[in-house]
Amino acid sequence: MITERTKARLLDGTAVAVRIKQEVTTEVEQMVQASGYRPCLAAVLVGDDPASAVYVRNKIKACEEVGIRSEHHALPESIGTAELLGLVNALNTRDDVDGILTQLPLPRGIDEALIIEAIDPSKDVDGFHPVNAGKLALGRPAFIPCTPAGIIELLDYNRIEIRSTNACVVGRSQIVGRPIAQLLLQRDATVTVCHSRTRDLAAVTREADLLVVAIGRTGMIGREHIKPGAVVIDVGMNKVSEESAVRALFGDAAEKRLEVVAKRGYTLVGDVNPAEAAEVAGMLTPVPGGVGLLTVAMLMKNTLKAAKLHRSQA
Repeated sequence: MITERTKARLLDGTAVAVRIKQEVTTEVEQMVQASGYRPCLAAVLVGDDPASAVYVRNKIKACEEVGIRSEHHALPESIGTAELLGLVNALNTRDDVDGILTQLPLPRGIDEALIIEAIDPSKDVDGFHPVNAGKLALGRPAFIPCTPAGIIELLDYNRIEIRSTNACVVGRSQIVGRPIAQLLLQRDATVTVCHSRTRDLAAVTREADLLVVAIGRTGMIGREHIKPGAVVIDVGMNKVSEESAVRALFGDAAEKRLEVVAKRGYTLVGDVNPAEAAEVAGMLTPVPGGVGLLTVAMLMKNTLKAAKLHRSQA
């Protein structure tokens, strides 16, 4: 007798993000009561890119929610590398600033690598500085990029086994792909990293019990890429507005998504085709509502960690 397969269970990031923020809130208040000091995050936004502005607003709002003091440094797109370096260096020297983030991408003409490397590694709450990347690769304590760290929190919260599993990471960026591969290796997974040059990508990804996708291509990963019952973590965040694309990506849920498009002009989708993945995977992160929420929560956790380190050395 053939029975209809149950669709993948959604790994909602909301509950995990709420728990992390609650823990940070409690520890921040304990720090304030014990020492009178409140952690501070300085966010630097260059230019007027709408998406970057939204991301920074969300981070500032999260600071308010957990009791972290925040500073928003909004700079014109015309600013040069030297001027931006001057601000970063000034923030480095301030004892009342624990974390510094420069919202990426930076406008053309600014040396992004130089700016990242100028941030004091002990205030690098994004975890992008080469010192922190090197420590992560060596398995030493470091500031870990927020999205990979959030993925591990999500897996642990849902009691998903990492040890001895076959894991595949699609994407090799310094922000997600490489650091999550390092974290999974440190948890004793057998890890394969794929990218745009990988031959027969589907043949490789189908071997994975745990599939992390962060390649930046709308709905690229379909049913043929996924091992039946696999855990699929979709890190992508892409905008879709055409009706045909929405229907192809969301299947039975397309009508609700089209309502979103009618109101907002677009709907969000990851790098995984959600309708196809739901038919094959055992567990799947939704977009939105999955990994993105955890990224901001882990930024709060990293800022608190930086403040603890600075206060212990004061």
